[in-house]
Amino acid sequence: MTPAARLQAAIEIVDQVIVATRDGGAAADTLIKRYFKTRRYAGSGDRRAVRELVYAAIRRSGKRPPGGRAALIGLASEMPGLAAQFDGSPHGPPPIGDDAIVAEDGGLPKWLRRSFAAELTDEDVASLSGRAPLDIRVNLSRISRDEALAQLDGAETGQYSDRALRLPQGYPLEQHALWTNGAIDIQDEGSQLVADACEAKPGQLIVDLCAGAGGKTLALWDRTAGKARLIACDTDRGRLSRLPGRARRAHMEGIVTRLLDPGRESEAFGDLAGRADGVLVDAPCSGAGTWRRNPEARWRLTPDRLAGHRSEQARLLDIAAELVAPGGNVVYAVCSLLADEGSTQISAFLSRHSAFRKEEPAIDAAIASGAGYLLTPARHGTDGFFFARLLRSC
Repeated sequence: MTPAARLQAAIEIVDQVIVATRDGGAAADTLIKRYFKTRRYAGSGDRRAVRELVYAAIRRSGKRPPGGRAALIGLASEMPGLAAQFDGSPHGPPPIGDDAIVAEDGGLPKWLRRSFAAELTDEDVASLSGRAPLDIRVNLSRISRDEALAQLDGAETGQYSDRALRLPQGYPLEQHALWTNGAIDIQDEGSQLVADACEAKPGQLIVDLCAGAGGKTLALWDRTAGKARLIACDTDRGRLSRLPGRARRAHMEGIVTRLLDPGRESEAFGDLAGRADGVLVDAPCSGAGTWRRNPEARWRLTPDRLAGHRSEQARLLDIAAELVAPGGNVVYAVCSLLADEGSTQISAFLSRHSAFRKEEPAIDAAIASGAGYLLTPARHGTDGFFFARLLRSC
């Protein structure tokens, strides 16, 4: 593909992303894969170049742009040489005219900027538009971190979790023997810290209420060397079905999965009510802490969607409260830095459940926010997270 043809491909993909974020369609990464599935002539260099243009244009536009062409023209104003590729060639985009529409640079809708936790600075919010690193979790039940570090060229130790390593961008991780034999897994260091906050111990009964594909469940298994009873739950059959395969690769046995009926989750927990030593609620949320990985998520978020997330989070927290034994705890986490999904949500929970109180997790670096804590890319190098550890009185 010529540079102009790559640019035109990026324009077409951003057009698709705009429609998808408006209508609840697929993620940008999925749309990029679909686009090239029917264009076999594009080589790996073409796909990589187009992908970089797509994500650069999305990151630049804090608000949903009027179209892919406007988004890429906006990007061209900041990238010397890109404007010349609007050359009108057979597979390239038409030249930029004097009346061209240009997407706005950065900036969030006012309602959304006001929604961030009060403890955050403009730098914290701005850091959500950067590029995310590649973090891995070393399974210490299989190998020491120093042993893994010695086998991974360019790796650096994480700042906070004793299991975290950071790899250079583009590292061919899935071709490495440590990956294939399950000694390591991909996991942002912030997610590892959330698992640390659970303080899971051998012999405990731990419920991962929103396990998804099981990344944090596997982290909990490793922290207990498989000697805790772990029950991973989710309402999404597709995501939960990935957990057994991941567990086999990591040689982690004994994890029980429960597929839940949406809206009727409590019916599946009659045997666990008041018995769990710990419940992890990694709740569905806006994803505002993961914009570095999914920058188009900003375009999907509306006040109504945020209200829907808040309602679902509160419902899941109430279910978790029913499962916890006296002296047990709930760890609540969202990959969001919005106050309504964090400190405000936990404040409301504590007002509904007087048997629970805030408990300090063993993580000194996090930013206090109400009864919970925040992690940000700017200050911690992680995805953005809010988490809280809540103890039920004996």
